[in-house]
Amino acid sequence: MWLLNFAHQHKLLLVWRLHTPASVSAVRSQVASYHFSAALLCPEDRRFNPAARRRLSVQHKPVEGRERTAQSKAFKNETFQKWNQRRGDDCRVSSELRKLCLEDFPADKETQRRQKSALASKAEESEIVFGVAPCLLALTQGRRKAWKLFVKEGEASRRASVIKVCEEAHQRGVQVHRVGKRDLDKMSSGAVHQGLCLQASPLRYLTEDSAHKGNDSSLPLWLVLERIQDPMNLGAILRSAYFLGVDRVVSSLRHSCPLSPVVSKASSGVMEVMGVYGHENLGDMLKMKAAQGWQVVGTVGTETEVPVTKCSDFQMTKPTLLLMGGEGEGLSQELLPLCQTLLTIPAGRDLFPGIESLNVSVAAGILLHSLLHSRRLPDDENQRYLLHHRHKRN
Repeated sequence: MWLLNFAHQHKLLLVWRLHTPASVSAVRSQVASYHFSAALLCPEDRRFNPAARRRLSVQHKPVEGRERTAQSKAFKNETFQKWNQRRGDDCRVSSELRKLCLEDFPADKETQRRQKSALASKAEESEIVFGVAPCLLALTQGRRKAWKLFVKEGEASRRASVIKVCEEAHQRGVQVHRVGKRDLDKMSSGAVHQGLCLQASPLRYLTEDSAHKGNDSSLPLWLVLERIQDPMNLGAILRSAYFLGVDRVVSSLRHSCPLSPVVSKASSGVMEVMGVYGHENLGDMLKMKAAQGWQVVGTVGTETEVPVTKCSDFQMTKPTLLLMGGEGEGLSQELLPLCQTLLTIPAGRDLFPGIESLNVSVAAGILLHSLLHSRRLPDDENQRYLLHHRHKRN
């Protein structure tokens, strides 16, 4: 505003010189030198204060042999009246603008600060789930809080599977946005998103405190994972475990990949349905279960010095924990001594050096199928099972 006032003052001087008679203008050019430093400040308390106006002085030097004319005095008074009127208007506008400043409204400023903080907090606590099955199950299972669904524009948005996800989002009050493929590629970090991305809260490993009692079968099988670091492997293992009927999946928290959207996509959405439990110390959990009568079964490769059992020869007769080690190293030296039996998958041919083992997710699927196929109920449980199904048939 100071710059505007300064420009306004120079404009007035120019107008004054153009409209004043030549004699008067010549006198003014030699007589008066105006100083507008007080006007540049333009404080509110000087708008209509006569004393303040008097401080806005016009300093001049008298010139010998010449006097002020009545015409020049009248023109000066008229010019200053117009200038003061415009100056007052400028000050009033600036005062109204200043009243709109957030500093004059601390409550509004605090509200805005809280809103920004809440948006930043939501952004930090959310992640992008991608793919048709993960997005659909994330919406329907209720384990996540969903905020926005992003759908690819064009033909992809008219597929039946995509329309179903959009309907589920609409029923739950989740905003649906049409975006381009590039936006979805950025959200999913270049992964295969199938035209759908969902902004939702992340999933965490469950704890024993959040475990639901009574979900295990009469002869449960738990899959225990140690240091699985590849999210694609973890997703594939979860998919096989869910499909084959594993009662629970347990993972070490240290040196293991988190339950990320990549895991959810690799599991075809199983991660949204099947809770995964996390433990800081798997050794303590294995000792506790062994004391309760569970058998601890580990897995190793074919080339090992310790006695091993072929998975096809093993029969599951009591609650069992099946241990799978991480990529490359397998089970750690801390967990191997706790295993009561070590299983292996026999090869179907002579193998070249360097390819003597299977991918951990593939091995998990084979071992789980073998154990669950061999699962036999105790005699009393078997009798109740047969009687129950006979009663259903009748």
